[in-house]
Amino acid sequence: MLHHILLQTPIPRDLPLPLPLPHSVLVVLLVVSFLLHILFVNLMVGGSILTLWSQIKGLRKPEYDTLAHEIAETITVNKSLAVVLGVAPLLSINTLYTVYFYSANALTGIFWIAIIPLVTVAFLLTYAHKYSWKVLGSNKALHISIMGLAVLIFLFIPLIFLVNINLMLFPEKWNTITGFAEALTLPNVFPRYLHFLLASLGTTGLFICWYFGRKTYHFEEHFQELTRYEIRKKAYSLTFGASAAQFLIGPVVLLTLPTKGMSWHLLLTIGTGAVVAIPALYLIWKEITGKPESLGKNFWKITALLLTTVTFMGSGRHLYRAVALEPHQKLMAAKTANFQKEVKKATEEALLNPPKQTSVADAGEAVFQSKCSACHAAEVKVVGPPIKEMVAIYKGNPKGLHDWILKPGKKRPDYPQMPALGLSEQEIQDVAKFILKQ
Repeated sequence: MLHHILLQTPIPRDLPLPLPLPHSVLVVLLVVSFLLHILFVNLMVGGSILTLWSQIKGLRKPEYDTLAHEIAETITVNKSLAVVLGVAPLLSINTLYTVYFYSANALTGIFWIAIIPLVTVAFLLTYAHKYSWKVLGSNKALHISIMGLAVLIFLFIPLIFLVNINLMLFPEKWNTITGFAEALTLPNVFPRYLHFLLASLGTTGLFICWYFGRKTYHFEEHFQELTRYEIRKKAYSLTFGASAAQFLIGPVVLLTLPTKGMSWHLLLTIGTGAVVAIPALYLIWKEITGKPESLGKNFWKITALLLTTVTFMGSGRHLYRAVALEPHQKLMAAKTANFQKEVKKATEEALLNPPKQTSVADAGEAVFQSKCSACHAAEVKVVGPPIKEMVAIYKGNPKGLHDWILKPGKKRPDYPQMPALGLSEQEIQDVAKFILKQ
């Protein structure tokens, strides 16, 4: 079955260039840098969602508007770190999986390119929201709308990334996927996206619990009705709920992934990560149901356990990618090796048999074959008109043919416009003489 699928899969040649670092080093760099990057992406997305939620709730309970302001203060910092830390994984994955990454970029097209303006707009909106809190204090509808639009963009950008990275895993789909919308319909896209959203909320809940629990944070200067315990308990509860939900969505993500990337090593890695998360959830539950003074007592244990879980999950992501692409990479390596062998053979033959001096007619034919034959034939229409039509039009007018080749355009509606060929003056003269002698 796999062999049949691979026979229908595009097998391009790889770039025969050495890696700048050992493969294992690049893999470690990819996994570690991606985990750091996604941590701040989670905080950026989760923080913007909670800011919007708190500000809407603040319409009835004013102190939640203050809470929204305090969370919003962290978004611009976290998004900047997310961008900076995104450079390393982007370069690493492009180096390790050049052909796959480029192919996915090309197939998702304008949506992939749109990430740049979308990120720019989202960042400007968060700054506008952050610094217009007092100015728009009497126009909360507009102020909330600014954050609402930023949240929508923040939610859409990771979806584009996910679709693109997901598509590179399935070369067998490259012949059937013609754009972002079709790539979006692959069965594992939305389960993985929901997994990401839950991770964003869980991570942000843990961050808020720490942020408002700091001794250096002067809580009473900002809040009179809401208590530190109340906010931290809500944050802890969010982490607990989102993490517990991962135990439901996680199996769905695995079941919707094509089996070609599955291995016992992968299942063991992911399973270990899930097992490590269980005591973390137990400790969170114990704290949110226990006495107020015990809240946060095990914070760093919980954080360490969840970070370990995330590390296993990130490693599992790479294991799946490596196993899924291995058969295709072997075929691509074989094709590349064969191509290099043919190039070496042709080079050796060319050195042993240097080209003979060609006549003007031979030179014109050589130019025609290399530059013109893709669109023109002797007597039949290919893309452009056949040679016999050119002869009929320009017989006795070699300068007219010369000028047309030099600066081509569009003459007839049933033919596409001829592109400029970039020929030298000598090449134009040679090919024009060749055509008119036919």
